[in-house]
Amino acid sequence: MAIVEVEKLTKQFGDFKAVDEVSFEIKEGTIFGFLGPNGAGKTTTLNMLATLLPITSGNARINGYDVQRQRPEVRKSIGMVFQDPTLDDELTAYENMDFHGRMYGMPKKEREEKIAELLELVELADRQNQRVEKFSGGMRRRLEIARGIMHSPRVLFLDEPTLGLDPQTKNHLWNYIENLTQQQRVTIILTTHYMDEADKLSDIIAIIDEGEIIALDEPEKLKEDIGGNMIRIRSGQGESIRENLAGRDWVEDINQNGQYTDISVREAKKGLAETTNILVNKNITFESAGIFTPTLEDVFLHFTGKTLREEEASAKDRLRRRKRN
Repeated sequence: MAIVEVEKLTKQFGDFKAVDEVSFEIKEGTIFGFLGPNGAGKTTTLNMLATLLPITSGNARINGYDVQRQRPEVRKSIGMVFQDPTLDDELTAYENMDFHGRMYGMPKKEREEKIAELLELVELADRQNQRVEKFSGGMRRRLEIARGIMHSPRVLFLDEPTLGLDPQTKNHLWNYIENLTQQQRVTIILTTHYMDEADKLSDIIAIIDEGEIIALDEPEKLKEDIGGNMIRIRSGQGESIRENLAGRDWVEDINQNGQYTDISVREAKKGLAETTNILVNKNITFESAGIFTPTLEDVFLHFTGKTLREEEASAKDRLRRRKRN
């Protein structure tokens, strides 16, 4: 059953189309990862689904409610953890949670039970009476997630939840996110530009670039589709490699990225032997050649022609140009 349904969702700011006819469905109890560079349209999409931004065109439903016509019902059905901190530093962990519960009209007894349960879940029960100003970045994030599901939402939006956290804290937080779908049956929409985060957490990944979804599937399926049989060669003579391999019946595709040439072939072991023989016979020097398993970075490169880092830089350039104009 799809708890989130999105059809041709579009957001336009003047002449700039931030989100361009995005469509997808999310099944209940899954983690849906939005992967893409900053400025790709991830947060804009979330803000429209959360009723924080008006929709230019298209339709969306959450928990059966129309995002444009049934905003109060949608807001009761969702929780949200923003990129920027939204906790009150002057309040304790318990008081932040209690205030949130009051805003949603939760009775006192229900609030008390829920706060105790969730602070235990994120291992902050022993810090419930401590003011948030004394919390570390990881503790704040855990508290924000606990607060986000205080009112038992069906869908939780996590917008770059581990941004700025150290690797150990990030891994710790990943465990909490995974537990939410198992213990609380919460459907999660996660935006991130971290490849490892998207790969580890997501049941389904949507790769978004310049406002469009360019790939949508399970992480393993996306990787399999672009490189069940792939050879990677490190060499400064990428053009020569391409010229000598292009057109051969066992070569399906060739992509270059800096010092690396990726060659999709029909049979990896046989293709590797054929490739190295050709390179040696043509006196093409190379540092390494081998069969490799694609990563999400390779998937992104395959669909966009750029690495995520290059797209980040391009997005910043586009933003600077829009501000100047």
